[in-house]
Amino acid sequence: MKKKVVVYKKLAPSLIAELESRFDVTAFDGVNDGNRAAFMAALAEAEGMVGASVKFDAAMLAKAGKLRIASTISVGFDTFDTAFLRQRGIVLTHTPGVLTETVADTVFALILATARRVVELAEFVKAGRWERSIGPDLFGTDVHDKTIGFLGMGRIGAAVARRARLGFGMKVIYHDLHAAPSVEADFAAVRLPIERVLAEADFVCALLPLLPSTEKLVDAAAFARMKRSAFFINGSRGRVVDEAALIEALRAGTIAGAGLDVFEKEPLPAASPLLSMPNVVALPHIGSATHETRAAMAETAVADLIAGLEERKPAHLVDESVWQARYADAGGMA
Repeated sequence: MKKKVVVYKKLAPSLIAELESRFDVTAFDGVNDGNRAAFMAALAEAEGMVGASVKFDAAMLAKAGKLRIASTISVGFDTFDTAFLRQRGIVLTHTPGVLTETVADTVFALILATARRVVELAEFVKAGRWERSIGPDLFGTDVHDKTIGFLGMGRIGAAVARRARLGFGMKVIYHDLHAAPSVEADFAAVRLPIERVLAEADFVCALLPLLPSTEKLVDAAAFARMKRSAFFINGSRGRVVDEAALIEALRAGTIAGAGLDVFEKEPLPAASPLLSMPNVVALPHIGSATHETRAAMAETAVADLIAGLEERKPAHLVDESVWQARYADAGGMA
């Protein structure tokens, strides 16, 4: 009898066909109030699942009594109760690496858009208000030769740093719990305490995972340390920022502007003050949203799901100890 798999995000027909050649597949194009009961019924029988953008807390996962592996089509995995997964020995995989360059493109697009007021001035032109050469009240800020500061220096941070240093001649500073020797060697990056990164950077980029230690790390005190001419860029997770503090900092002129791809609540409520601020560029969480990258992410997630269910070690484990514990007698089934 074939193992049962639940797909909870629309996949390319070729990937569905690949899964169906091996497993008994129940597919959903997302999960909503209309299909949630059917989804939960399928999940209760599934040994594997693959998808994105669904929150799996302990109560929900407890109903998936046969689940052995979950494969998320994302690099972040904060939608899963990882402690519960670990306790139950459920393997979790994700898709790091494949989206690094695309997210870095998006982050740098936010840097340029905020500094040069691209969205604001594009709307100015579309509204028919461009009647003469613009004056200083509509001037932007240079990006080249400025200082870019990173909160977090992982794969995406390194890719943005490469663009900043080699493409725009920017000085690179960063704060991270761990040093990044290759970034320091390749891009003359300097690791500093977080207080100095905030105080010295012209562009502060948050590229942190969402953890208990990073939730609301960027708060009112952090914004107060920044230059009044500085821009805040968030390409990580909305909840690493105290959004109320960000709004107040923008209103008060504590910082010059913000470029945001992520928010505390998504979709961003229409009543959010951020949407009425001309010095804010707000995107609908599009960091990895290109045809090429999303296809590669889905392919990676499906390949890991297949490997796990066929008792081959997936390439992108979130917590390798869970896999090792399951196959301890077989040396981890490498």
